[in-house]
Order: sequence, then structure tokens, then C-alpha cells
Amino acid sequence: MAREAESTMESNMNVRKIGATALCCCAIFAVSIPIVAQTMTKALVAEKIRRVEDGVDEFRDYLKRRGDNARNATSTAQQSGRASGRRGTANTDARKATAQAGKDELDDALGDLNGSTNRLRRKFDATDKWIETKAQVERVVDDGRRINQVVARGKYGTDVARLWATLRNGINDLARAYNVAPLGV
Repeated sequence: MAREAESTMESNMNVRKIGATALCCCAIFAVSIPIVAQTMTKALVAEKIRRVEDGVDEFRDYLKRRGDNARNATSTAQQSGRASGRRGTANTDARKATAQAGKDELDDALGDLNGSTNRLRRKFDATDKWIETKAQVERVVDDGRRINQVVARGKYGTDVARLWATLRNGINDLARAYNVAPLGV
């Protein structure tokens, strides 16, 4: 009987030791995550944010130039009389509405991304610990996902795809610095 009680007591001690060890490991892991993420310097993270901001500005400028060029080409064609000589190629109201809706959706999504990167910059500059701006980075990534979906669905051409790929890579680099899930391809 004494041996049985001793064996049970020893078994309970082993369970407690294992439980305490597991608890310590979990505590060390939980504390180490912010430390690992914070090892990157603030200047390096600031550079990643600047790249995303520059990418957003470049993307917006391209879309503005593209819209201006399309309007200029249309007005030139109408003035020279070339547009009226075409049969069967004139845009219907439905095509115009679809094109405008797609343009508006991309422009709205890009506006949201621009706003979230500006918000990130303001919060980032005001804090000593850059990891505290993780919520703003998550918002930037969410806005990036929306643009990703719009660009994937639409037919915007190779220049838009190239600019978006560059901007998406910048957002993904920033997301990885903050340990946030990056955008898909």
C-alpha cells in the first residue's frame, strides 16, 4: 500500500513538473514575440513605410495621367471627325457605366489605401516603439487586399499590373516587419 501511494505521489509530481515546464515555455514564447519583432530599427521600418507611400503616390499619378490621356485622345478624335466614321464600335451607355464603375472602384480603393498609409505615417512618427503601430499596418494591408481584388477582376493593362505588383511587394515587406499576414498574389 505504501508503495502504491508513493508511486501515485511520484506520478503527480511528474505531472506538475511537466505542467510547470510547459507553462514556463509558453510564457517565454509569449514574451519573446514582441522582442523579436522589435529587433528591426525604426529607421528601417520608416524606409519600408516610405516605399509604400511612394508606391501609392506613383500608382495614383499613373491613373490620373492615364485618365487625362484617354480624355485628350477622345476629344482629339471627335474634333478630327474620326470617331464619327466608325460603325459598331461606339461605346454604349452600359459599357461607359461599367468602365466608370470599375474606375471608381479602383480610385476609391486607392484613396482608402492612401488614407491608411497617411494615418500610419502620423502614428509612426509620434511613437518611440514602432511596433505600437501594428493596427495601422493591418489597416494598410486590408486596404491593399481590396485593391488586389479590384486589379485581379479588372482589365487595367500591364502598366497597372506592374505598378500594383511593386506596391504589393512594398506592402508585403511592411507586413512581414510587423508580423502581419501579407497580401496574396
